[in-house]
Amino acid sequence: MASRKLKLKCLDGVTMEVEETVALEWLTIKQSREDNDDDSEVVIPISITSEILLKVIEYSKKHLETTSNSDHQNADSNLKAWDAEFVNVDVNTLYHLIMAANYLNIPCLLDLTCRRVADMITGKKVEEVRKTFNIISDYTPEEEEEMRQQYPWGFE
Repeated sequence: MASRKLKLKCLDGVTMEVEETVALEWLTIKQSREDNDDDSEVVIPISITSEILLKVIEYSKKHLETTSNSDHQNADSNLKAWDAEFVNVDVNTLYHLIMAANYLNIPCLLDLTCRRVADMITGKKVEEVRKTFNIISDYTPEEEEEMRQQYPWGFE
């Protein structure tokens, strides 16, 4: 039997069909479906680009597959390795994955992507973090010097 599909319209105008079992893993879509009593073919607009939605679908499918696997011990270690590779992306993509995970209310993806950001900044100096995330300081040189004196631990 073929799986039901939900139609999602992305920010870039692309309408994508997503398996209902996958989309219902996203709490925002699940709530939307629960609030909509009829089973009509509704196109759900979402504030995510199609490129990022494809990544979210890939993540969700992988996690659904793995949780249905009977060999949980082996599957768990394989999934951790897969997750680490999944979030090994450029900063812009990582940012949009975080925003999508938050918007669609996918706690495990949000945790994974935020953990990746934390790993990226751990042990780095302020200037290195700014460079990594393309953050422009809005402090004047005088204000920054004052901050360095008040909070030297933050600039070590």
